[in-house]
Amino acid sequence: MRIVLATHNPHKVAEFQQIVAKTRPDLEVVAYDGPEPVEDGVTFAENALIKARAASAHTGLAALADDSGICVDVLGGSPGVFSAYWAGQRKDAAANLELLLDQLRDIADPHRAAHFNSTIALVTPDGQEHVVVGNWPGRLAHQASGGGGFGYDPIFIPDGQQAGAERTVGDFTAEEKQAQSHRARAFAELVPLLVGL
Repeated sequence: MRIVLATHNPHKVAEFQQIVAKTRPDLEVVAYDGPEPVEDGVTFAENALIKARAASAHTGLAALADDSGICVDVLGGSPGVFSAYWAGQRKDAAANLELLLDQLRDIADPHRAAHFNSTIALVTPDGQEHVVVGNWPGRLAHQASGGGGFGYDPIFIPDGQQAGAERTVGDFTAEEKQAQSHRARAFAELVPLLVGL
């Protein structure tokens, strides 16, 4: 069975396929090849639904869409839904990361709390809609570390690590990230809905 992931981001397609394979090995995640809808929602849920509806309508398949970002406490939850565009409309991941680090340059560790949010929408061709949320708490490093992951991964230090041996998600293996990430947490909430497909 195939399900379309409403993104043109190959990193997300690969990550979702690996997550899905653990619970639904018969489910093939395929990339969306249609036009990109205007994401004019002001919440993760609104944008995820916009993308999932467009992908399902375009392909005739059940569609998943993830809207995700990093939310920094001291910035009132920003960048949040604007994470991909934090440094401008180019969607430049390196520029976004550098701008966020610059904005927090003088902020001490106790005030660098943040979390990754993943909101996943599932829309079926018959019009059913579901939304699930996964949060991954942590804090932001003072500089990027590691060559893994993408986006803000190299500056995000997840909670729950041994003091003195903390790593950013950029230092994680793909398997470590998939086991703990905000997308994995959201997907765990989604599994019962996928079983019913």
